[in-house]
This record gives sequence, structure tokens and C-alpha cells, in this order.
Amino acid sequence: MQFSQLTNNIPNLITLARMLMTPVAVLAIVSQNFLTAFLIFVFAGVSDAVDGFIARHFDLRTELGAYLDPLADKALLISIYVSLAIYGALPVWVAIAVVSRDVMIVVAVVVSWLLDKPVEIRPVWESKFNTAAQIALAGFALGVRAFGYEVAPVQTGLEWLVAATTVASGGVYVAQWLDHMTR
Repeated sequence: MQFSQLTNNIPNLITLARMLMTPVAVLAIVSQNFLTAFLIFVFAGVSDAVDGFIARHFDLRTELGAYLDPLADKALLISIYVSLAIYGALPVWVAIAVVSRDVMIVVAVVVSWLLDKPVEIRPVWESKFNTAAQIALAGFALGVRAFGYEVAPVQTGLEWLVAATTVASGGVYVAQWLDHMTR
């Protein structure tokens, strides 16, 4: 790879590094090393902002990056939710709701392609709010365990917020998909 190709792919390389952090975060949770998991989660958030800034500011946006970036985010969030649910730090039903929504979206996209009616998924505000709520809950659940705090009512509130926004954003995507498929 030439130097110019390398520099043009800096945002993608940052995104790939974030993807590689996912199994390390899972291992940290499984090992009950919540400080490491929390720091990886924070670092992943910072790297997401940095790669986005670099891509926009230096006009280094790529089609690959458009797919990799949300994939890296989802891989990390889903892995953390499943790991925290297995550990008992999150209710299993919250992890199931989060994972099921994302699986439903992927299945809808695949079915659209198979029926030769490809659908373009654009994040709606409900989805952006849901992602923010998911990040807040994951960060909170990791943080309280990393630093030894006990604030169950706050976490319970965040869990219900994630559940509500997951159902709402999933409903919006289903409605949009059905509208697209029946045209």
C-alpha cells in the first residue's frame, strides 16, 4: 500500500481498530475486569468521533467507511450488551430487545435485496436517540462496575429508556420497510 493510500484510509483504519477492540472488551467483561472494559468503551467512542471528524474535515469519506463505521459501532454495542446480560449486569430481556431489533433490520435489508427491491437504510431521529440511550446504558453499566458504585434506580430507568426507544425505532424501520416493499 502506498503512503497516499494509507493516509486516505486513516478513518477506515481507525474504524478497523475499533472493531478489533470488541473481543477485548468482551474478554474484559467476562473476566470481570470492568475498568478495562469501560476504558475500551470510552476509547471506542473517542475513536468513533475522531475517525468521523477526519473523514469529514479532510474529505476522506469512502463507501467502505460508510459500511464499516456503523458495523463497528453495532458490533461493539451488541457484544457489550450480550456480555453484560450473560454476566448479570443487564437484564437478558434488554439485550434480547437490542439484538432482535438489529437482526430484524438486517433481515429486512437482505429480503429487500433478494426480492430485487433494495432498500437504503438511513438513520431516523428515533434510531439516533436509541443509539444514544444504548451508549448511555452500556457506559453507565460498565462505569458503575468499574468504579464500584451502586445506583440501581438510574440503571433501571436507562434500561426502560433503551427498551422504549428500541421498540419505537424498530417500529419506524418496519413501517418504512413495509412502505418501500409494497410500492
